Amino acid sequence: MRIGILAVQGAFAEHEDVLKKLGAETILLRQKDDIKNIDALVLPGGESTVQGKLIRELDMYNPLKELINSGIPVLATCAGLILLSERIANDPNTYLGTLPVTVKRNAYGRQLGSFNAIGKVGELSEFKMSFIRAPIIEDVSDDVKILAKVDGQIVGVKYKNQIGLSFHPEIGNDTRIHEFFLKQL
Repeated sequence: MRIGILAVQGAFAEHEDVLKKLGAETILLRQKDDIKNIDALVLPGGESTVQGKLIRELDMYNPLKELINSGIPVLATCAGLILLSERIANDPNTYLGTLPVTVKRNAYGRQLGSFNAIGKVGELSEFKMSFIRAPIIEDVSDDVKILAKVDGQIVGVKYKNQIGLSFHPEIGNDTRIHEFFLKQL
């Protein structure tokens, strides 16, 4: 299995480290030509506006959207969740728009508003969730499964082939979310 990790900006190296530790082959997607022969896709945290701009400038937008729409498993964290979302409540822009949710960017404030929470994510209990300038999911369509909530706010969802998380599972030593993602292959 070959996992493509969007590597134009953000926390791609951390995802790469976790996936390699789990035995997955990874390729960093830095240009359009890198997007071929991958079995799954990771959209990492970082700055969604920069990532969105770069995937268009690097002509990666259409190939990425086509892969997602074809059913390839996708793990999107923080900014990656924003890239997938159909709507962004506090931003007129949208990016890939394949996940039928509405997110609110920087819902927990700036960098100083970063925090950790421990909770259930799908079937995983006692998972440490690290939030860094994280979005929240304000609204989901009926066919989106809610995986996690913190203080009543939706912070994790699954829709068909797409897992969208407000937090950063690549931080820390718990690999269970990446293991769950790999089982989607």
